[in-house]
Amino acid sequence: MKLWCALLVLGGAVAAPGHRFACTDYTQGKVFLVDDRGKVEWSYDAPNANDIWVLPNGNLLFNTGHGVKEVTRDKKVVFSYESTSEVYACQRLPNGNTFIGECNAGRLLELDAAGRIVRQIRLLPEGQDGGSAYMRNARKLANGNYLVAHYGLQVVREYDPDGKVVWQVAAPGGPHSVVRLPDGNTLIASADRDGAPARVFEVAPDGRTVWEVRGDELPGISLKFMTGLHRLPNGNTVMSNWLGHGQFGKAPHLIEVTRDQRVVWTFADHETIKTISSVEILDAAGNAIAGTVLH
Repeated sequence: MKLWCALLVLGGAVAAPGHRFACTDYTQGKVFLVDDRGKVEWSYDAPNANDIWVLPNGNLLFNTGHGVKEVTRDKKVVFSYESTSEVYACQRLPNGNTFIGECNAGRLLELDAAGRIVRQIRLLPEGQDGGSAYMRNARKLANGNYLVAHYGLQVVREYDPDGKVVWQVAAPGGPHSVVRLPDGNTLIASADRDGAPARVFEVAPDGRTVWEVRGDELPGISLKFMTGLHRLPNGNTVMSNWLGHGQFGKAPHLIEVTRDQRVVWTFADHETIKTISSVEILDAAGNAIAGTVLH
């Protein structure tokens, strides 16, 4: 079944413009660029792809299961890092370095353009294996701290440059993606561990939930396992609904919701794409290096 976009209202559906976007397909091990008609226009093999950025130069930065690559549109690899640890998070920093989160090792790394480690923060003692669920997406913040989705621990933590926890919030179900918003709030996509309802929620600095979408609250749409996020400049949130664990084809891959929980766009192409774990909307204003893409 192919459904590339819809404006959903009670009692019917009205066609709406689609989004151009980049996404990762964790199950197939691919990254895609998709046009505003829902057609794949570019793809690249990336095992266990989970995090993706389209850089201002047009290149794509993404994880590859046990590493990170930057690839040009003509599929030339211009940056590569390989690890013995599983890797689920990456980010190009304003100084040109690349941030990488090593899951099993519990390491937050910054690498220069040549792939040399120039900064390392250990969240686990050296030699300890945190397992494949220790962390998912992570981000370096403008204040120099690091925001980490500890999926298995079901908590989001902010660490200072010395690895000290300076803020945390519980995320039942297991946080997968985290975004620090300009107003200081934090947007979190959470999964379904231990029977918790899948949801996307926003918390204030004091930990209060100030906005959320969960479970079956959206008419006709079931949230299965929430993974990726992009908060758009108009305040809407695009969420990726991961359809693994026996849920293939049972819901849209991507859902855009307003602050008052109205669905204004969905994407589903279950023939071409199996599971979308991360999404970046490409027709929204922002610079992936300057920190203005809230993804």
